[in-house]
Amino acid sequence: MRESSNEPDRLPNAPHPRETLALVGHARQERSFLDALRSERLHHAWLLGGPEGIGKASFAYRAARFLLASGDPLARAGSVESLAMPEEDPATRRVMAQSHPDLHMLRRTVKPDGKGVTSNIPVDSVRRVIDRFGASAAEGGWRVCIVDSAEDMDRSSANALLKLLEEPPPRALFLIVAHAPGRALPTIRSRCRLLTFDALDEGAVAEAGRLALERMGSPFDASALMRAAALADGSVRRALTYVSPETLALVEAVRARLDALPGVDLTALLALAEDVAGRAGESDFAIMIDTIQSWLAAHLHAHAHAGAARLAPLAEVWEKLGRAAREVETYNLDRRPLVISMFHDLSEAVRRSRAA
Repeated sequence: MRESSNEPDRLPNAPHPRETLALVGHARQERSFLDALRSERLHHAWLLGGPEGIGKASFAYRAARFLLASGDPLARAGSVESLAMPEEDPATRRVMAQSHPDLHMLRRTVKPDGKGVTSNIPVDSVRRVIDRFGASAAEGGWRVCIVDSAEDMDRSSANALLKLLEEPPPRALFLIVAHAPGRALPTIRSRCRLLTFDALDEGAVAEAGRLALERMGSPFDASALMRAAALADGSVRRALTYVSPETLALVEAVRARLDALPGVDLTALLALAEDVAGRAGESDFAIMIDTIQSWLAAHLHAHAHAGAARLAPLAEVWEKLGRAAREVETYNLDRRPLVISMFHDLSEAVRRSRAA
């Protein structure tokens, strides 16, 4: 099995987006980008918007490889149907090795002491990219900057990047991954072309997951992958997180409790609370919170037509859940009471929502 590096924007035991050569389910987005290239009016900044884990960063690196390969990308765009570049292409290999001089990445980084990662994209990293874009391209062609993600920029970092977006040098491309593009600074949004990405269907999630696991040489159970894809709400990242037998069993247990709401099986709930308690349950607790939030998001989306009165109780419990989870992590509190109270709050929210 291939080793995976410990990078903050990489899922353990999965290929990094720069190493992901296949793109599943986003043909429309590729056509839009290629059409812009063919028109010779490629916008200098693209906001790649959509749910987390569906392939936006993989698309960004795919576009970068296409532009940075030798030859004229505008001419190449006229004779192809996708942005795919062969793995043996020199630019592809250098992008995967993080050694291409004209590809710049803005992302959270490992702290100088090696203990953990930064909570956001440091403004100093943005300033270094600004300096590099102030000089000529190392290879005389295009320069590409990938920001992964917009949510990881604080106001200082975003304002520093804005200066570069306002006065971009020739043949410069900025690809900004945004899980919630509406929350990006309005001034950044106004200087970008928005390219939206939709959550994948179950079949596409399973196919993308299979390709990722095979690329890593990871053994997997095809039936477990299909079950994980069905629970992933369109996210390949979430399916790859769920695919291990232990995690899949936990997610299915949480979903069973959620789907039974407003009913609450106290015995099953106590067993779930024990599973995520203690130091050994930290990762399981995070998976549980993610599963509940995913379920709530899907529920809110499915009933968006129902009106504010029905949605308000679920939105309120979403806010309360996120706040309580942060407090448990910050103050190292016992997770068991939170699990019990959380499901009782969810039960009441579902009951109120149905009664509205």
